[in-house]
Amino acid sequence: MPLLRTRSRVLPVVAAVGAALVLSACSSTSTSSAPTPSREPVSGGTLTFAISVDSQCIDPQQVGNNDAIAIARQTVASLTVQDPDTGEILPWLAEDYQVNDDATSFTFTLRDGATYADGAAIDAASVKTNFEAIQALGAKAPLGSSYLADLESIEVTDAKTVTITFSRPSAQFLQATSTFSLGLLSPATAAVSQADRCLGDYAGSGPFTVGNYTPNQGATLVRRQGYDWGPSTNGHSGEAYLDAIEYVVVPEAGNRTGSLQSGQIDATTGISATDAVLFDGDGYTSQTRANPGVVYNLYANQSTPKLADPDVRLAIQKSIDREEITSTLLGPEDKVAVSPLASSTPFFTDLSDVLTYDPDAARTLLDDAGWAPGADGIREKGGDKLSFLVTYWQSPKEVLELVQQQLREVGVDLQVKFASIADSQAASADGTYDFVYGNLTRSDPDVLRTVFTADNPKGNTRRTTRSAVDDLLDEQSAITDPAARQSVVDEAARALITEGITIPIYELSTTITAASKVQGLTFEASSRLDFYDAWIAE
Repeated sequence: MPLLRTRSRVLPVVAAVGAALVLSACSSTSTSSAPTPSREPVSGGTLTFAISVDSQCIDPQQVGNNDAIAIARQTVASLTVQDPDTGEILPWLAEDYQVNDDATSFTFTLRDGATYADGAAIDAASVKTNFEAIQALGAKAPLGSSYLADLESIEVTDAKTVTITFSRPSAQFLQATSTFSLGLLSPATAAVSQADRCLGDYAGSGPFTVGNYTPNQGATLVRRQGYDWGPSTNGHSGEAYLDAIEYVVVPEAGNRTGSLQSGQIDATTGISATDAVLFDGDGYTSQTRANPGVVYNLYANQSTPKLADPDVRLAIQKSIDREEITSTLLGPEDKVAVSPLASSTPFFTDLSDVLTYDPDAARTLLDDAGWAPGADGIREKGGDKLSFLVTYWQSPKEVLELVQQQLREVGVDLQVKFASIADSQAASADGTYDFVYGNLTRSDPDVLRTVFTADNPKGNTRRTTRSAVDDLLDEQSAITDPAARQSVVDEAARALITEGITIPIYELSTTITAASKVQGLTFEASSRLDFYDAWIAE
């Protein structure tokens, strides 16, 4: 018998994906000084929001950077929506859905009346066009294409009904349909070049449309007239309240602080931990939510001779004092990583028993591997220094600088170099790196497979061939029973740690700091920003 999901409740088998989501997500969010609306929302006004970096792309099916997502997410609706409080998967553009017993077939029944920004109907054929276009983008759509891995067929039964079938169980797919990466764009967009789509030449399905976008400067989104299909997780369903959202790129943290204080911007997620106290009082509000998914990591390129040695990777992992990093550099909401998964992720388990700070053990591992301290304290072997380079574009840079100091204590030289997002992505794509630094947000444990699988040509951070851990990552993605999936997720996460494949540092959280006139700006389930209910109280 197929699984059935309706607006009113989740039937037992759908809980195969949803039950653990509910258990985890209920305790995963935290807010502080959240704005309390003083009256009913009013329409009008422009909200100016500062972002830290520009990734040169705002196409929702291609972006992966949080600042770009803050723009792109507002322009698309999804088949489903994930409740940010419970983790439950609810209908959105699909008014109903069915999933078969082994999660290989997903049938969606679309709501009536929804349209794309160019007037085209949001129908079953357009869903097929979207998913096929994401597959065609390939590496340009790393998240969406990974969610569609093992896609076998897309069948359009009638204008409202579409069935997506996979060649193997895909327990992650239902949650994936709630993400911006599988957000729906007009079929006409499929014929637009990848580069032009990045520059905002696309027609979405969400409450805002792209007014303009200038790389490295900012973007303007404008309210879409006639939008009337907001998700049930929001406070209303009609048009957005804001006339427009003005995004400005402000790279320097100090400038973002000054801009918010002076009223040049209305809100940002880019206030540093040291400056947060300046906005703790009248005139400002803040909200914080933990980001689910893979925590901030150093991802080792195992195709290099030094990092092919698991003892070297483990030594580096054991040399990082995560408590010192979070307590001295980050905000009170940021947590020490105790797993490759953030604690707000469904199926998370605390693995601090194997993810330990143990510099003595690190020295022993390096001694046994033949790396002896040199005259300058940096270890060497056969005339080769134990030296590595990590490029980064994320802030705060002080995190990697402190890691650099901690590794030097055991004789490892870590060179830290700032690079643009484009340059960092290029190095990652062609394998010319020692370490990649970053995280990936998603409210499903299959994010581990997306990041760490060895045979994903679109995102193989390891640069190595398959091993037993890949079998575990594949296995968990196919399990629909929550308890059985939990067991395999735990085994995979533990193996990633004990084999030195993951070098976790800290859990990311996102804090919205805003002028008190900003109301209704909040988070969706994956801690992405949601401007749909936002309004300006003048």
